[in-house]
Amino acid sequence: MKNLKILKEELVNLSLNSEDEIISFAAFDLERNRVFLASSSNFIYNLLLPSSSNNAGAWNSISDNLIDLEPGDFITSMDYLMEKEALIIGTSYGLLLLYTADDNMTQIVGRLEGGVKCISPSPDGDLLGVITGFGQILMMTPDWDVLYEMALDDLPEDIDVHEHTYSSNYSSESPISWRGDGKYFATLSRVNNSQPLHKKLKIWERDSGVLHSVSESNPFMGSTLDWMPSGAKIAAVYDQKEDRKCPSIVFFERNGLQRSSFCLNVEIDATVELVKWNCNSDLLAAVVRGEKYDSLKIWFLSNNHWYLKQEIRYMKDDRVRFMWDPIKPLQLVSWTISGHITTYNFVWNTAVMNNSVGLVIDDSKILVTPLSLSLIPPPMYLFCLKFPSAIQSMTFCSKSSMNHLAASLSDGRLCVVELPAIDCWEELEDKEFDMEACSFDSGYKSFIHLAWLDSHKLLGVSHNQISNSAIKESSKDELSMYCLQEIELMCSEDRIPNSVTCSGWQAKGLNRLSLEGTVIGIVPDQENGCSAYVQFDGGKVFEYALKVADARGLHQKRDDMSFSSSCPWMDLVQIGGCLPQKSLLFGLDENGRLLVGERTLCNNCSSFSFYSNSADHTVTHLILATKQDLLFIIDISDVLKGELEVKYGNFLPVFKRRKGEDERNYIQIWERGARIVGVLHGDESAIILQTVRGNLECIYPRKLVLASIINALIQGRYKDALLMVRRQRIDFNVIIDHCGWQNFVRSAAEFVKQVNNLSYITEFVCSIKNENIMETLYKNYISLPHDNEAKAVEHGDLKSSHSNSKINSVLLAIRKALEEHVTESPARELCILTTLARSDPPALEQALERIKLIREKELSGSDDLRRELYPSAEEALKHLLWLSDSEAVFEAALGLYDLNLAAIVALNSQKDPKEFLPYLQELENMPPVLMQYNIDLRLQRFESALQHIVSAGDSYFEDSMTLMKKNPQLFPLGLQLIIDSVKRNKVLEAWGDHLSSTKCFEDAAATYLCCSCLDKALKAYRECGNWGGVLTVAGLIKLGKEEVLQLAQELCEELQALGKPGDAAKIALEYCADVGAGINFLVSAREWEEALRTAFLHRRDDLVLEVKTASLECASSLVSEYEEGLEKVGKYLTRYLGVRQRRLLLAAKLQSDERSINDLDDDTASETSSNFSGMSAYTLGTRKGSAASINSKASTKAREMRRQRNRGKIRAGSPGEELGLVEHLKGMALTSGAKRELRSLLICLVMLQKEDIAKKLQHVATNFQLSQMAAVKLADEAMLNDRVNEHFYVLDNYIPKIKEEMQHSELFSWQSKVLI
Repeated sequence: MKNLKILKEELVNLSLNSEDEIISFAAFDLERNRVFLASSSNFIYNLLLPSSSNNAGAWNSISDNLIDLEPGDFITSMDYLMEKEALIIGTSYGLLLLYTADDNMTQIVGRLEGGVKCISPSPDGDLLGVITGFGQILMMTPDWDVLYEMALDDLPEDIDVHEHTYSSNYSSESPISWRGDGKYFATLSRVNNSQPLHKKLKIWERDSGVLHSVSESNPFMGSTLDWMPSGAKIAAVYDQKEDRKCPSIVFFERNGLQRSSFCLNVEIDATVELVKWNCNSDLLAAVVRGEKYDSLKIWFLSNNHWYLKQEIRYMKDDRVRFMWDPIKPLQLVSWTISGHITTYNFVWNTAVMNNSVGLVIDDSKILVTPLSLSLIPPPMYLFCLKFPSAIQSMTFCSKSSMNHLAASLSDGRLCVVELPAIDCWEELEDKEFDMEACSFDSGYKSFIHLAWLDSHKLLGVSHNQISNSAIKESSKDELSMYCLQEIELMCSEDRIPNSVTCSGWQAKGLNRLSLEGTVIGIVPDQENGCSAYVQFDGGKVFEYALKVADARGLHQKRDDMSFSSSCPWMDLVQIGGCLPQKSLLFGLDENGRLLVGERTLCNNCSSFSFYSNSADHTVTHLILATKQDLLFIIDISDVLKGELEVKYGNFLPVFKRRKGEDERNYIQIWERGARIVGVLHGDESAIILQTVRGNLECIYPRKLVLASIINALIQGRYKDALLMVRRQRIDFNVIIDHCGWQNFVRSAAEFVKQVNNLSYITEFVCSIKNENIMETLYKNYISLPHDNEAKAVEHGDLKSSHSNSKINSVLLAIRKALEEHVTESPARELCILTTLARSDPPALEQALERIKLIREKELSGSDDLRRELYPSAEEALKHLLWLSDSEAVFEAALGLYDLNLAAIVALNSQKDPKEFLPYLQELENMPPVLMQYNIDLRLQRFESALQHIVSAGDSYFEDSMTLMKKNPQLFPLGLQLIIDSVKRNKVLEAWGDHLSSTKCFEDAAATYLCCSCLDKALKAYRECGNWGGVLTVAGLIKLGKEEVLQLAQELCEELQALGKPGDAAKIALEYCADVGAGINFLVSAREWEEALRTAFLHRRDDLVLEVKTASLECASSLVSEYEEGLEKVGKYLTRYLGVRQRRLLLAAKLQSDERSINDLDDDTASETSSNFSGMSAYTLGTRKGSAASINSKASTKAREMRRQRNRGKIRAGSPGEELGLVEHLKGMALTSGAKRELRSLLICLVMLQKEDIAKKLQHVATNFQLSQMAAVKLADEAMLNDRVNEHFYVLDNYIPKIKEEMQHSELFSWQSKVLI
């Protein structure tokens, strides 16, 4: 659904050399963008066409040269040969001339008998087809050698073509038409002994000249013939005057068979002189000569219907001719015999207006299709408007439910029509309305551009040519002026409601401005009223506004409104809402650049449109399609913030996807070449695409659908939102999560009242999930702010707290709303049961309670009127069983201790009676308390079961003990329920036994003490190593002195074995009175000061000597260890620096190969990255992927065990060697225990008069600590840099720094200042 519009016209008048001279032929030089014109006086005119690099409207280098021919000889055919860079000219005397325009040289390359009738080079330029006056076809090479010759027409054998008298009645066009690839060419040939107009279409092979196929004899009109460049069809014209029909254009296939045709809708006597395809094979143009005027008509095929998209009228005396640009499909050059030359630049505009109304131009009709009411496929339509003549341009305005349309016709007249509101258009179906032209004389020809300023004012741009003095030698420019005119409209007829007002319109010109430059577009600004933006060729944009206009009526409002290049497609949109209120002018140039002012949004755009979900038409989304057939939905806020490149990746397809990534920023258009033609705004949220073949496709992008749903929810239109969710199959949780479920809970009553459909509410309830889908499922489509409270609940408490969870809170709110705002009915009760069944966890007991009440009312038989307001108990139960697990419902019925209800549930859930009846009968025969106890055990409600079994009496105490032992969490409850002290002690002892079995010995000991089980308490303390508790309990038991001594000695041995010699020393000294053993334990614990003090306390010189000897041995050992550690620090640091250097070199090599890795496909790239991640710093070559990618569980466990066993080792060449060395260096630091022992040893040595040994030990330990700290700092800094400087990263450079920084640090508090 698109219309062909004239973008701009470029005009020039040639000054011919004589009054009777006319232009006869034209040829196009593609390389230099120039046109050659041949006149009847044998002059060749050379014109350079306007281009984008030149100023708009400028024609260059207009020159003429005379071809010197014999008297009476004249030019009969002409074409341009790119290979020769010259014109090939044929004359009536048979001369073939090669004319070079640059040096004005003419060369005779051949002479043909009978004259030259036409010349047609092949598309590749390798062959030249010539038809002579004798009707012979000659095929020549570039060297002017004749390959073959054959007769054009079918003539009797006894006739010699060379005896024919040459006729001067030449065809204006070549009867030879080549296929686009040059393999075949077609001609029209006369048929012997037939009617004069009957001819045959002949298809010839290029290489041999063999006749490939022939059509049937048909009444072809003249020699009009053109082969579609794509090669699919050959266009010709039928003359149907004998049948009293207008001419028709017919299409043939290569085999000579007719494929299709269409009538031209012109007078019967009209003739078609010329038919030409454009280079894209999508437009067909023809010159139709009528009785009153000639016209240039352009057709377009869509959905097997030929639309007349443009008609340009000329005077009869102009004898207009034309040709398409060879490479620009929408540029056409026309000329008249008097030398009036016009270049038309066309542009395709969408026929769908901003309010989703399709207005398709077809000749003198506008086919109206309201796409918002129904997606009617073209060429069908709802109704049509018929105008007095063909339509050249039109504009549409929709404001305040009124719709106005204005059309500029090919005869220069203006028509206006007022349409009713779109809601009333269904009454206009299949109707055709005849339009009347306005009474208006503009003094100009048709308007090229039209725009509504408001409902009663138009702004139009027309083109007027003022013929200046003779243009020759390109000395002066053609004054080509555009005129901008404001038009006021009035209707003299009374408007009839809901009808079309198509007559009585009057137009009055208010302002007329002459413009310097070429206007290529107008876009109205209806929000500001009576203003519009006018774009000139080159991209400059000016505003037309009467209130603020200067003397010219135009001014440049903002610099950012102009484009950096000409944009044939331009649209002005209003943005607002939560964004700043402003207007944005978008433009799309011919190179596919989408611009906002001079800022480029996209470099490969093919079409674009806008979407608005609000009633004030404020735009919220930009929709664009790219040349790669990708559809992007872009938030206007992203356009304002300039975040398009980051979010949409330059609008290019993503060829490589990594695992875990979700690319949802575009939609792949399924058919190549499809374009955006329109958008359905508001709740429809649809995009209308039209494929190349013409059919319409309507898609509903999820991003737009979600935006429209959220907009409806924000406006409080819950019913509309729910209907959109159901129609588009969106997750129902959008309604809850769009701004937090707490907000929905507050508006649940309004939701229920608006929806007012229990079936829809039931469906909604069944879809609620305990997650925020706006942050999971739809996080890539739309983002909304959530308050902190909602986020905290959603992220933290959803699963832990059922009372505050999303599901339970929402269902509770809906249940309350149903009970308060919906009248009682069976459907309401079923909906309430649904809310209970869908709770988390399901509130089945509450649901069964409601069913139980219904059943009791049924059994009582009272209040028959109210019984109709509820479903039957069986129906309600079946509904609950359908929503829930039948076994869970059965257990919930048992939990109510209602055996009859449980039996009914079992029967309705299709259980086998043999399975549940014996069990229910067994329960029925039990006492109530035991029945409840057994049901609780089945349902694993152990607390309730314990309460019931305790209440059953003392005879069931053993059962309660068994229950608590099997479920230890019941012991606290059991102590609360059981009052008898004896039984409580048994419970406590059993609890202590359980705690001992679970190795909770401290708690077990305390529990045993509560029930006076002292032996078990002593054993528990002994198991956990609490020697104080053991000896205390021994005192409570009142053990004898010998027994306590033996127990103390055993404890000493156990503590020594457990690595607690300090504790063993206390027991030996305090309970065993063994000073020697105590000091030995203190020496083992390296408590040197305490050992020396104790020896002096007991005046034991032998023990003092023993302490002295042990301290000296320990000092010597430590000195050796620290010296060895100092060597290890240097060795590990040197190793680390070497590994770091090699890894950096490898990383640089991998980075240089990164591009080649990224170019691989996903699987290869993944495998390559896996191989590189396993490479060590010593790897010199690439690794090959392992053939076995999946290992068994046994081998995985074995590998893990080896890793645990070898964790302390750093294997050379392993991937973790570098980090392992750093961690090992950090692990060599002095621990707090080592520092405490070291300080104690130093003080002990000083006390024993061994200052030299103490000083040596402190010096060695200090050097080791400084070296270790310096090595760690060096490694950390080297890890942050990409280069390893061998001279900078040296340990000797870091030790002084550490010594200066840590001089008074707590890390060196173990030192003795006297020993420094």
